[in-house]
Amino acid sequence: MTESHTSVLIVGGGPVGLTLSCLLSDQGVDHVLIESHTGTSRHPKARGVSARSMEIFRRMGLEKQIRAAGLPAEQVHFYRGRDLVDPDYIRHGLGAQPGEGPERTPSPGLICSQDVLEPLLLRHAKEPAGSRIRFGIRLVSFEDDGYGVRAAVEDRATGRLDHLRADWLVGCDGAASTVRTGAGIAMEGPTGLGRYLSVRFEAPLGEIVADRASASYFLTVPGRGGFMAVDNDRHWIYQYPLGPDAETDPTDPGLLADLVRTAAGIPGLNVTVRDTMTWRMDAQLADSYRHSRVLLAGDAAHVIPPTGGHGMNTGIGDADNLSWKLAAVTAGHAGEALLDTYEAERRPLARQVIDISTANATNRAGYRIDDELLLTATYRSAAVIPDPDHTGAGNQRVLDSSGYRPGCRPGERLPHIRLTPGPADATSTLDLVGPGLTLLTTEDDPRWQAQAEAVRQSGIPLTLRAVQTTGQREATPGQWADLLGADHADTALLVRPDGHIAWRGTLPANPTTLPTLVQRVLADR
Repeated sequence: MTESHTSVLIVGGGPVGLTLSCLLSDQGVDHVLIESHTGTSRHPKARGVSARSMEIFRRMGLEKQIRAAGLPAEQVHFYRGRDLVDPDYIRHGLGAQPGEGPERTPSPGLICSQDVLEPLLLRHAKEPAGSRIRFGIRLVSFEDDGYGVRAAVEDRATGRLDHLRADWLVGCDGAASTVRTGAGIAMEGPTGLGRYLSVRFEAPLGEIVADRASASYFLTVPGRGGFMAVDNDRHWIYQYPLGPDAETDPTDPGLLADLVRTAAGIPGLNVTVRDTMTWRMDAQLADSYRHSRVLLAGDAAHVIPPTGGHGMNTGIGDADNLSWKLAAVTAGHAGEALLDTYEAERRPLARQVIDISTANATNRAGYRIDDELLLTATYRSAAVIPDPDHTGAGNQRVLDSSGYRPGCRPGERLPHIRLTPGPADATSTLDLVGPGLTLLTTEDDPRWQAQAEAVRQSGIPLTLRAVQTTGQREATPGQWADLLGADHADTALLVRPDGHIAWRGTLPANPTTLPTLVQRVLADR
């Protein structure tokens, strides 16, 4: 038996845990990730990767690989019909189509199933972390003494038991989280909103749906359930609703193939069933996201109905929010109170996503897949300094389900503006952010440089970048000024590593003003 030490121990190697690992590596944080399974998911499970998640993957340098592995953009539509050959079908795209109004993101969402996404994330996580990414290792128990966590972990292949000391433990281990249970954190909300049988199968459906190719095929009455395209050719998932009184789940391959044929409306379809998975629709939220040295992310913190495709994406957003805060705390740049803002910002968002997704589940007329919902997130916490004239913030919701409206107010995501490539090959204002804090100005100004240098002298990493600099300009002139409004030439934005605006203001006369504001954002007293 051995004992080693790390700054952060991540439990769970799904999309959320692997994303957190990648982001911590980008921030230079020593960490270990353990996953009880020996490999990544073999079942497609979650498939929709939203625009906000793709922006995060863009920052990680993974966008091109994920986009190449996903369904073609022209197939990201949603079909409704009695079966797959219904001549009276309806097909529509995402809420916002390319060319409709101003470009809101450089990285629109796509369909990339979890069994394809996870290996990409795993390879990327292993590049810097190597053997500290450990599959086939399960968490047996842990003790939190207020200064750190001592975890007992077991190698499932050999039975070897080791101890690992970590400053922080993050549970990314799903709805049945061992970490959440060990920390004594309860879940609230209904369970058993529905039970479904997910059938992964192969069938030559590509030519049949060629004129109606979609990401999801929702079946209307008398059809039951729906189809999810894995490649829109031979590989598919059929989601079959199980009645509440079903005593046993269908397991006979012949019966399962018949269910697929009936739902597709093609009696002679050649179907090969590969595997099945039964799952339950719940809508639950953890009472808290942090207990002492233990934090929760993803399904361990919130179980979201899949109706809307926001579950995995909300978890990826958790990882993005938490990673830079853990990095600042472990590096000594921030006080531990900064980690309390993780729950303050992410739990209300998850509450709203759960409510939206639950309403979708009961909407028999159908619901709209909102690729840009998570772009509307506006955080309110101690890690955001509101504008002095901003009142009534406590009564506002985190997300705006009526649609994304770009702005530069504190708490909002930095808006995307297309740039002509400059020295750093940035083609979006989002590319100017990170890996630490960023002071974003309109043009290069030595007066702001003095403010930024005062922050760096206090030991806090900060980069000064200008939207308009040598060789780099807005692709459509005037957009930045329109967003900033009056006094835009002297206005700067302090942007967090997760791309959200922490402060907005004009050039202060006092050289100690910006360092004081940064220390306030970082809970450094």
